[in-house]
Amino acid sequence: MTLEGTGGLHGRVALVAGATRGAGRGIAVELGARGATVYVSGRSTPGRRSEYDRPETIEETAELVTAAGGRGIAVVADHLVPGEVEALVRRIDAEQGRLDVLVNDIWGGELLFEWDSTVWEHDLDKGLRLMRLAVETHAVTSHFAVPLLLREPGGLVVEMTDGTADYNATRYRVSFFYDIAKSCVLRMAFALGHELGPRGATAVALTPGWLRSEMMLDAFGVREENWRDALAEVPHFAISETPAYVGRAVAALAADPEVSRWNGQSLSSGRLARVYGFTDLDGSRPDAWRYLVEVQDPGHPADTTGYR
Repeated sequence: MTLEGTGGLHGRVALVAGATRGAGRGIAVELGARGATVYVSGRSTPGRRSEYDRPETIEETAELVTAAGGRGIAVVADHLVPGEVEALVRRIDAEQGRLDVLVNDIWGGELLFEWDSTVWEHDLDKGLRLMRLAVETHAVTSHFAVPLLLREPGGLVVEMTDGTADYNATRYRVSFFYDIAKSCVLRMAFALGHELGPRGATAVALTPGWLRSEMMLDAFGVREENWRDALAEVPHFAISETPAYVGRAVAALAADPEVSRWNGQSLSSGRLARVYGFTDLDGSRPDAWRYLVEVQDPGHPADTTGYR
């Protein structure tokens, strides 16, 4: 079943919570490219930045969605504030009367986690803030948005995380707080699948691979046009992917009339690319999580042959 380059989402309504940049922006744009109306929410707007203090805004994301062929609607919302999330969902209901896709991509923790820092060494305020941003926001958003999503059969909830359930089950991820946060989101998808499945909807957990987000490119001092220059410093970065890749994964799921087969499961962009036939922007199909297990983690030299 190949959905790349097709429509299939005209008349469908999506909410991408946490769509300012990175995977959220990529997902919103790819849903728009298939004709969906996409509400994009976040805290960064002209004149008011989040603690990231970065230039990207939800208004820019909405414009990209519209330019791709959909309809992008930016709504400022802090997903830690229940009243703001409730108002966002009420607005979607008033304007559209339905919600077909919910993507919980709220994160906000890039400046909060400390690599290989134990629970007693890690800054406690930062660790607890990370947990709230990565976990509580998803619960708040689902609490208010899922009833609207269940109004029509076939709804889809996508819980965005870092790592598959299989990979994370046996590996320590970054630090105590980071590890717990990402594992919680995986379990959220499982729990939502249990609750949504009998009610005609589907929930999945989804992870991109090594994402060439705006922040990652900046960290390497490169742009998307010359990202391979970073391989001199980190050769395994060769397996990386654009935000559009995981965006196409979500779009493929949303357009699949048999999406319920994935209910409660942990998925990756690379795995879904093999099933649905979509590619990254350069025509490749990076499979980062298989690459990590078979090449990077065992300490082999970087070689993406057979992995993209």
